[in-house]
Amino acid sequence: MTAANISNKDLGPVHLAKTPSWVADAVVYQIFPDRFRHSGRVEAQANLLLKPWGADPAQQGFQGGDLDGVIQGLDHMQAMGINCLYLTPVFSSAANHRYHTYDYFEVDPLLGGNQALSRLIDALHRRGMRLILDAVFNHCGRGFWAFHHLLENADQSPYRDWFHVHGWPLNPYPVGDQQCGYSCWWNDPALPKFNHDNPGVREYLLRVGRYWLEQGIDGWRLDVPDEVPADFWVEFRRMVKHVNADAWIVGEIWGDARSWLAGDQFDGVMNYRLGWSSLSWLSGSSLQSDYSNPAYPLDPLDAEGLVDVWQTTSSWYRPEVNRSQLNLLDSHDVPRALHTLGGDVALLKLALLILFLHQGAPCIFYGTEAGLQGGEEPSCREAFPWFSPWREDLRQLIRNLSDLRKDVSALRQGGLVWHACGADGLHGEVSLSEDDQRALRVWVNRSVEKSLLVPQQKVRGTTQLCIGELSPQGKELGPKSAVVMIV
Repeated sequence: MTAANISNKDLGPVHLAKTPSWVADAVVYQIFPDRFRHSGRVEAQANLLLKPWGADPAQQGFQGGDLDGVIQGLDHMQAMGINCLYLTPVFSSAANHRYHTYDYFEVDPLLGGNQALSRLIDALHRRGMRLILDAVFNHCGRGFWAFHHLLENADQSPYRDWFHVHGWPLNPYPVGDQQCGYSCWWNDPALPKFNHDNPGVREYLLRVGRYWLEQGIDGWRLDVPDEVPADFWVEFRRMVKHVNADAWIVGEIWGDARSWLAGDQFDGVMNYRLGWSSLSWLSGSSLQSDYSNPAYPLDPLDAEGLVDVWQTTSSWYRPEVNRSQLNLLDSHDVPRALHTLGGDVALLKLALLILFLHQGAPCIFYGTEAGLQGGEEPSCREAFPWFSPWREDLRQLIRNLSDLRKDVSALRQGGLVWHACGADGLHGEVSLSEDDQRALRVWVNRSVEKSLLVPQQKVRGTTQLCIGELSPQGKELGPKSAVVMIV
């Protein structure tokens, strides 16, 4: 383990508050590796009992997606304007989602091992693309080497203080009302929680973070960071920015993240507030409200309520932080956007437009372009239908939205000012630049029946993008439609 000799001590000064400028230009694609693409090139998969590709995602087991499959899909992604990948965990694990890590220095052999990750990094960087990996530093899996040491040696293990032990002997597979004897994530005995007060734990996790940055990754997405002491993340940021000042640090904070975004911990967070608010407004009566999660509330919103959520969220942070957010509609942890929207593809198109019009990096969950519609996790973790008919094909729309962001820098740097147009309409605008007095204007109509009147004095310009129907005179925007203009 070459990283074992890497220390986080004696680091030189770094500019802690600076965020990576490239994030404002990023278009991100999130991949759940076991379900994205099976390359057939991983020797470690030979003669193993894999699930059939496309099997029920609710089942345990592995379907065989791997990192060479990700490489095979790069043309597909780049054709949509994608320039950054975010992979859920890739390190050795006994779970198909790989949040049960047992070796943080080894890429799972079922994914192709360390060499496959190296090939992926090289392939991405040759294309001018970047890679963000998932860091699970709050807890590990039962098979993690230090926890296994406790199971074999009990209180005689020199690693006994790496975890929060409440009593011996440990019982990693409790039955009924039995206790496991140690702290674990959400009381799941499969996920022992690290003791971050132990210097050895901290140094180990910092070595992990540093090692993979030095292998060429471009940043970290941090799993459940609110359950890890804040002073660890201060130390983590100092290490990351010392290794690569341009690396992106994204925390999984679902709500108000001001305490993590003051400049000493994260660059941005997963902006779930943009996702649930947009879907809650767009869906109207089509809202699939069977999902219950206080951090991702899917409740009806009118346009004024929607704008209030957006304005409140952006007002919490510095402009450079808003440009460093990971904006998303859905992910591996929540129902897919199309499911929430009741299968209405017209509304999904409007949701994608809204996503791309905000400051921060828009993130597409794999399979959105093919119309995947899985519900509450793990149903949202379907296999990508490479070799079967797609429900929809949204690749061209996503490409058009990527091009719009690329062509209009004000979208990336300034952000739109949004206003409600009744309960069913939105209007947003932003000046192109100090030297260009024109403005980019957008109207969105969620109504399933009524058109939205567009003020004529504001539409004498060039249409950049139209979704749905706009009257020939530009006076009326049809139901479930949107238009983007430069006026």
